[in-house]
Amino acid sequence: MGTFKRTTMEPAIIVIFGATGDLARRKLFPALFNLYLNRLLPANFAVVGLGRRLTGQEQFISSVTEAIREHSRQIAPSECQDFLKHLFYLQLDIQNTEDWERLVSFLSELDLTHQTNGNYLYYLSVSPEQFVPIITRLEAVGLNKAGPTSWRRVIIEKPFGKDLASARQLNQALTAIFDEDSIFRIDHYLGKGMLQNILTIRFANSVFEDVWNYKYIDHIQIRASETVGVEDRGPYYDQTGALRDMVQSHLLQSLTLIAMEPPLNLGAEAIRDEKVKVLRSLAPIPEESFAAQVVRGQYGPGIINGQRVKGYLEEDHIAPGSRTETFVALKLFVQNYRWAGVPFYLRTGKRLPEKSFEIIVQFKKLPGVMYFGSGDEIEPNILAITIQPQEGVIFRFNTKDLLSPDERVKPKYMDFTENDSGRTAPEAYERLLYDALNGDSTLFTRWDEVEYSWQFVDRIAQVWQSQPFGPLLYPANTWGPREADLMLARDGRKWITL
Repeated sequence: MGTFKRTTMEPAIIVIFGATGDLARRKLFPALFNLYLNRLLPANFAVVGLGRRLTGQEQFISSVTEAIREHSRQIAPSECQDFLKHLFYLQLDIQNTEDWERLVSFLSELDLTHQTNGNYLYYLSVSPEQFVPIITRLEAVGLNKAGPTSWRRVIIEKPFGKDLASARQLNQALTAIFDEDSIFRIDHYLGKGMLQNILTIRFANSVFEDVWNYKYIDHIQIRASETVGVEDRGPYYDQTGALRDMVQSHLLQSLTLIAMEPPLNLGAEAIRDEKVKVLRSLAPIPEESFAAQVVRGQYGPGIINGQRVKGYLEEDHIAPGSRTETFVALKLFVQNYRWAGVPFYLRTGKRLPEKSFEIIVQFKKLPGVMYFGSGDEIEPNILAITIQPQEGVIFRFNTKDLLSPDERVKPKYMDFTENDSGRTAPEAYERLLYDALNGDSTLFTRWDEVEYSWQFVDRIAQVWQSQPFGPLLYPANTWGPREADLMLARDGRKWITL
């Protein structure tokens, strides 16, 4: 998990629905190009872009070339020209039967000329309301059916539903057309190298795994903060909010990796079995405990770099008086023996002071016997796993400061940052596309993971809906409502920023 296991990859055609969209431009085509540069695509492959916006092959190739130039972590002009020879474009209106018939013929021809053995990977880089119509059409023209020695797989972008009921409906539609092991529900955060590295840090280092429990850990914080507002996502975001957009997927997935038991092996099913156990063990938050365990906020106007920025209700395409939250802080408990009584504090929001994603494990304070009254700073040990903006691990420990006259105990930091090695780490989508082509579902969410996370999140959303008041206002460029600080202060703790 977390590395490119070089295999003899089977040939395939990668079919991208929504190939003219922002995700394809910024992430998918640069990721495929980097895989090509690193010889991580099969020898025989083709990429078919489908969309309504562009009119032909020349315009498509020009668009992809520009996308690679702007967003690829590696640039090799000659290799780019070779890569582009594998790319094809077909204009497709998903409501047009003739367009689908043309697609069937087009893929059949490519299959023969590129010798891809009937293996197709469909990537649905489209809005959620198009998921079911597309997979239904794939079935109608037989493109979901694989031969005895070939496969058909589909990658579904988040959000996978907007609540438990819609997620179940989508899953029923998917599993009626594709087998579960052919469905890849993508959460791009799981493709980030350091998030994958959590299991290695835990299970390959006895110094951590032996103390990874309630006896030694005081609490755990998981933070995903963004400096931007809703930008051009107003219509989507106002129907979603931070709880569904971030907590249900990225934050709960991170929590499962931190809290899970050792899997039987490093296979996809063994790892995902343990992740599901964590989600099932999350203690429901009673409505009477919401004031102490749940904070929701919405950003107002503020000042960033000397310039006034809009509040959420001033953004484009936001409903007047919207109660959609842009900030969530939660205090959660995992009800099992390992984590008995250990709080997990989650925090995410927009228009916060910095863009970052980090997981902080604070160990328990030592009893103040040896150094009691000495004036030395005996801080608790902290392990911080940083996913953004840089990937790395920071460990805080105590030692004497031999350069000071009194040689007091001071906290010191061991800091390993992956980006400092001089190498550029693969992007998340590179890992995820590579794994999907190999049929490795370890970094993709299984249906029961989605189901249990929606069950937990829906309960919070339902309580909010019944409350007469909306989210708490916080100025842009601050760390959210002060109630989020008070939630930890009541426990004698504070949010940690290293």
